[in-house]
Amino acid sequence: MTTNYDLSAVTHAFQIPGQFVTAAPYGSGHINDSFSVEYDDAGRRARYLVQRINHRIFTDPIGLMQNIERVTVHLAAKVAGQPDSGRRVLSLLPARTGLAWHVDADGNTWRAYHFISGARSYDVVESPEQAFQAARAFGQFQSLLADLPAPPLLETIPGFHHTPTRFAQLERALAADAVGRAASARRELDFALARRSITSVLLEAGLPSRVTHNDTKLNNVLIDDTTGEGVCVIDLDTVMPGLALYDFGDMVRTTVSPAAEDERDLSRVALQMPMFEALARGYLASAGSFLTAAERQLLAFSGRVITFEIGLRFLADHLNGDTYFKVHREGHNLDRARTQFRLVELLEQEQPRMEKLVESLG
Repeated sequence: MTTNYDLSAVTHAFQIPGQFVTAAPYGSGHINDSFSVEYDDAGRRARYLVQRINHRIFTDPIGLMQNIERVTVHLAAKVAGQPDSGRRVLSLLPARTGLAWHVDADGNTWRAYHFISGARSYDVVESPEQAFQAARAFGQFQSLLADLPAPPLLETIPGFHHTPTRFAQLERALAADAVGRAASARRELDFALARRSITSVLLEAGLPSRVTHNDTKLNNVLIDDTTGEGVCVIDLDTVMPGLALYDFGDMVRTTVSPAAEDERDLSRVALQMPMFEALARGYLASAGSFLTAAERQLLAFSGRVITFEIGLRFLADHLNGDTYFKVHREGHNLDRARTQFRLVELLEQEQPRMEKLVESLG
């Protein structure tokens, strides 16, 4: 993570009371630079999350922040009056300009959130109950945003979950082979190219457009340290129009296997059916009332196609020279792709069983 920013000056641009004390890198995200910042206000310490938006990835950071402002204001109104409502929605601190963001002298766009204490995110699921809570939180997130007033949100990354486009990007990366890595990834490329037919299934099913999170990794929901409840959905950069099943599919990808996203030992990749059942139960408990019959029918399949899609993205980035995802070792993106593709194989094998489970939940 880049750390050569003057965080005291950056945070002073926001309406944060008191004096800057310290700042440190925070979190495990691949894209933005995130910092935990402490301020002292007359002897009372307060903590904030300050982030620099990666404008290489999010080419319209102002539009992105307008999305987040609309979404957080709407969500806050929906949960107002509920117990602990201040911890259930991310809350932006305004800049001294009155805007919900700050652009520094170098053109970097920054935002600041109140820090949500007493809860944390998990990179790897620890129990079916945790999976249930996360899925219910994401389903509730979709449900609360179902009546977000027009106009539609900006597509912060156009075609983000458009799987045929991701497949075409891999084909272009293969054709260019910009850094000469295709030969060493031949097995993964053959695996991907043999599954072109699954890329358009969701898009051709006539599913309705929804307001969706589009990046529902387990670590994008905060789990309460005491109660174990999924209390707040975070990382709203990709909240935009999409298919509800994109969100459920990415929950499956992130949660059903005990292996980390970049696990090198593929024998550790597994499909834990109790985790899948917990996801389905949690998601349907909060989102089931608005899902169509077609969405329910494809719920089990969505995990397979979204896992395949992220594998395509990791593999294409590997071929392109690691230009999108942050990497921490040689071949990191190839390791990530291999892990996704192994899970795709397991999801293929278990799809009939998963479909029966979803059907049994009504």
